[in-house]
Amino acid sequence: MHRNVVIICNGEFPKTEYPLYLVASADILVCCDGAFEKYLSEMEGIFHRKRLPEVVIGDLDSLPEKLRMEYKDIIVKVDEQEYNDQTKAFRWVMDNVGGPCSISIIGATGLREDHTIGNVSLLMEYARMYDLESLGADVRIVSDYGTIFAITDTFEMECGPGRRVSIFSPDNSLNIKSTGLEYKTDGVVFDNWWKATLNKSTQDKVRLEFSHKSIALIMLD
Repeated sequence: MHRNVVIICNGEFPKTEYPLYLVASADILVCCDGAFEKYLSEMEGIFHRKRLPEVVIGDLDSLPEKLRMEYKDIIVKVDEQEYNDQTKAFRWVMDNVGGPCSISIIGATGLREDHTIGNVSLLMEYARMYDLESLGADVRIVSDYGTIFAITDTFEMECGPGRRVSIFSPDNSLNIKSTGLEYKTDGVVFDNWWKATLNKSTQDKVRLEFSHKSIALIMLD
């Protein structure tokens, strides 16, 4: 059974229709501990009822003691500091949900630029840590401003003409041949973040052909 999972982080909580729809229609909600108070304040407006997340996870350093006690039955404490709370939440989902799923991460961006950069880059780590395609897991960050996801090989996407597309990769040996973009990426050397940004789709379908299996981030408006 395919399940829709939403992870809520402690960045900018969305206000627009699509990310709020993802929250409202989620089969499973996982909340980072720093975002739990914010979620509780938004919950009634989204669901018009009380709808607690299945899990609140993190090291609990930013969760008031009153909430720790009141919601202890859904709290999972993870003390280690090697990974941030977004990754702790993601690992919980991968260990406990199982099977095909769509994982939408909201609140991963905004408010703090360092958290934004770190959280977005972690999508590439998740693609390295897990064989997401074989598992049937579709993982993306969704905000009021766009959608971000990682790819590891040649990829086609239906996005329609006129959509803004940016590509990032830490692999400067990677060549990506593109069709369906206003500016071809065939000669781009990925030695800095800006090198394949601010592009635009010109066709219904965009194809990105990798020279070898690697990693890249795609940002769509």
